[in-house]
Amino acid sequence: MTTTTISRSRPRRPAPQAAPAGEHVFVLPLEHGPLAPATARHAARPVLTTWGLTEDQIYDTLLVISELVTNAVTHALPPVVLHLRATADGAGHVRVHVGDGGPRPPSAATGWAANRPADEHGRGDTIITTLAHHTGTGTDPDIDGLIDHWADLTAA
Repeated sequence: MTTTTISRSRPRRPAPQAAPAGEHVFVLPLEHGPLAPATARHAARPVLTTWGLTEDQIYDTLLVISELVTNAVTHALPPVVLHLRATADGAGHVRVHVGDGGPRPPSAATGWAANRPADEHGRGDTIITTLAHHTGTGTDPDIDGLIDHWADLTAA
């Protein structure tokens, strides 16, 4: 099963991606702005429910999604794209991928994220590493060559 969803800012629907047998895939391009984390959580919740995750698993996954998307919008250049992958039988793991355009130069740190108080920053990575059993960053050709920040969570 492949699910492709796009944000309102993109007028054309991307071509659906092929998923390996026994895997669910969800893709959501996001606007690069303060509403991106909420948009990602709102779109991902029904998908995760359909995939058979428990409420606790959904809560943890949505928290990781929110932190990864917030980090991308705060510290990276556009675009921002959420990818979720899970085994179709409900066993195994959910992998949350957030792709971004790479680090934002310090001189480009303006707007809503740069104007937030210092005490509102710095906890996202700790939250992610606490909830996920594997995390990483790299480039991934499956997400259009963007910088890929990912976290694996238990889905069984």
